[in-house]
Amino acid sequence: MGVHDAPAWLLPAFARNVAEAGGTAPADEVRRTAEDLLERWTRPERHFHNLKHLVDVLARVDELDEEAHHPELVRLAAWYHGAVFDSAERKAYANKGGEDEAASAALAREQLTELGVPEANAQRVAALVQALVRHAPDPHDIDCAVLCDADLAMLATEPQRYKAYLHDVRSEYAHLPVEDYLRARVRILHKLLARPSLFVSPLAQPWEEPARQNVSAELQRIEKELARLDAQRAAQTADGDAPDASGTTTP
Repeated sequence: MGVHDAPAWLLPAFARNVAEAGGTAPADEVRRTAEDLLERWTRPERHFHNLKHLVDVLARVDELDEEAHHPELVRLAAWYHGAVFDSAERKAYANKGGEDEAASAALAREQLTELGVPEANAQRVAALVQALVRHAPDPHDIDCAVLCDADLAMLATEPQRYKAYLHDVRSEYAHLPVEDYLRARVRILHKLLARPSLFVSPLAQPWEEPARQNVSAELQRIEKELARLDAQRAAQTADGDAPDASGTTTP
């Protein structure tokens, strides 16, 4: 899905959210900012954190927005939450992957201020984006909870969509060796399952059980694969150390 494939409602929706947040910039300037964001979301190195993911998060916000105090700010935060992304190896996958929340928050603050959004609202959007570093919102901050829940909602999809999600995430980190990626993924899954609850907002509670089922099943599959790799390595090491016919040890 490229910029030209973006749903027709996306640009008008962004403009509406900017206006609802107090933006005063001319329509053409708002449109240019939206197009810049779409260009970021449609770069070829993005296989999961792409325009489809943005649309999915916005759709999930729509499902939860009756709980939000300022849904327009939550939607703007969704637009910016992965605007800065780099899946290069220097961005360790186990350390939040390629999403750069700090840089994305700074971009939100800069661009929204340029669009005439009052400083307090621009700062609030930036704070919501920054909160996704931990995905552990204060349950009393319902806007933050809605954004975090919308971003994690992919965990609760039906098994086939979850499988496609895993394929896309792996594609983004194809430069990582298989075992490195799997061990990083295991650490992430253990952290998720250790949480008392994956979702915080009341309307997202039905997502809890399917999400835990998906994550647990994935963890079991990966642990089996890692056990297989460990056994394979042990067998190769044993073969390499076995004495040869002359009585010496093979290097």
